[in-house]
Amino acid sequence: MTKRAGILVAVGAAVAGLVTAVPSAATTDTGTGAPGAAQPGPRAAPLKWTGCATKTYPTLQCATVRSPLDHARPTGRQVTLALSRIPHTAATSQGPLLVNPGGPGGSGLSMAGFVASTLPAKLAAQYDVIGFDPRGVGKSRPALNCLPTHFDPVRPDSVPRSFQDEQTLRERAANFAAACGEKHGDLLPYMDTVSAAKDLDVIREALDARQINYFGYSYGTYLGAVYAKLFPERVRRLVLDSVVDPEGVWYDDNLSQDYAFDARHKAFLAWVSKHDTTYGLGQDPAEVESAWYAMRESLRTRPAGGKVGASELEDTFMPGGYYDGYWPHLAEAFAEYVNDKDEDALVSAYRNFGATGAGGGNSYSVYTAVQCRDSGWPRDWNTWRNDTSTVHAKAPFMAWNNAWYNAPCASWPVAPLNPVRVTNHKLPPALLFQATDDAATPYQGGLTMHRKLKGSSLVVEQGGGNHGITLSGNACLDAYLVDYLAKGTVPRGDGGRVDAVCEALAEPKPLPAEKALRSSDGAGGGSEGKALHGMLGFRG
Repeated sequence: MTKRAGILVAVGAAVAGLVTAVPSAATTDTGTGAPGAAQPGPRAAPLKWTGCATKTYPTLQCATVRSPLDHARPTGRQVTLALSRIPHTAATSQGPLLVNPGGPGGSGLSMAGFVASTLPAKLAAQYDVIGFDPRGVGKSRPALNCLPTHFDPVRPDSVPRSFQDEQTLRERAANFAAACGEKHGDLLPYMDTVSAAKDLDVIREALDARQINYFGYSYGTYLGAVYAKLFPERVRRLVLDSVVDPEGVWYDDNLSQDYAFDARHKAFLAWVSKHDTTYGLGQDPAEVESAWYAMRESLRTRPAGGKVGASELEDTFMPGGYYDGYWPHLAEAFAEYVNDKDEDALVSAYRNFGATGAGGGNSYSVYTAVQCRDSGWPRDWNTWRNDTSTVHAKAPFMAWNNAWYNAPCASWPVAPLNPVRVTNHKLPPALLFQATDDAATPYQGGLTMHRKLKGSSLVVEQGGGNHGITLSGNACLDAYLVDYLAKGTVPRGDGGRVDAVCEALAEPKPLPAEKALRSSDGAGGGSEGKALHGMLGFRG
């Protein structure tokens, strides 16, 4: 699941049009303890689509739809959901394809244009590709923003060295949780994945569609699986890319991430050592790792440019765990700081990769609101301390950073729900994609979801470490995606856990120093990967 709001692509035009829509009753027992089952309500009025074209997506349209804040009270208070669309142009339509980039907290408005323009034109023409901002996110209203200054630099070092350090960090997390309760206490009981999934059915009804097709990345895979559990008969096709482990929602999933991100960071450091002639940081991965942690220690006591301390450094290099196209840029900043004492290069990298963007406060607020509400988190801080210390001893790259990112859940002002049991025997065949070395949603998640969705097929990118692997340059993976969206065809293996395997793309190559440091788009690699991973963002 993506977390920190990084370089997110936003739709530049305001959404327009307002309709009232409520879902039909949900009849599936999910065992969630979610706030109220949906009740029947008045039928939605047609959506009013207006042009919101961008230079990149000239046919993009926008609309809004209203959905009950509490789905158990369909005529009560409403929230407004922002939608985007690339309409079908073929004579025959395969219906709406709802797309989601993950989070929770990620804006999905630009996803419609991206998916429609990246799929083969003949196939994209058969779908109304629908992007949306989930409740609380982006252009949807109301939008959450609990404490906009929470990630302002320089933050305390994420790794506590004393009881006082730990108390300071705990107070920061508790203050964020309290700010959310004070500012958005009326919304927090309804910020959860089940409510967001019921919003999808409001969108379906407003689109006047009997069924939807759904394509989600990262947290979007869990949202899609929950929707499928609630409304299996309304799912036509279901694509899940970089799959959340539904058995770890959410505390255990975050602990699993810590190990996986540490392994991915080591892969980056090994890549730097492989290109020692370019970066001059050592030919031994252990030597490069030592240099990175020495840099971290130096920044802990003297932040670069007064902006990049130890915690900000972790934020800056974390995106390298999501997408190896960023490696040349991060390696160049690393080398410039260590070899030439160039703080400006590191500050620039932080701005491109680690700093929260304009929507960062909103994304993090929704992230915490949904994750803290979706499932139970330890309320005894000793559990957090012991678990994180154990992980940190083996995988130090982001264990404490991740703990503090989620620590508001230890004192969240709203009681948690029970996680959704997504096991499903009522769906048409779903198609899952998973990279073996994905850090944000580790490999086990794909295997678990595959097992729980009867009749699903799992396509694995062997040796791949990127998070979000379709529509990012791997022709083998995309061929399976295209076949499925075109004809509903899924690969079938020989009875093993995996149905098809694709080889990972080649690792990136170093860039000339001036190009790596001059780059302002924060991405390397091919154009598809650059576009996708800019949209998925980091941590939200």
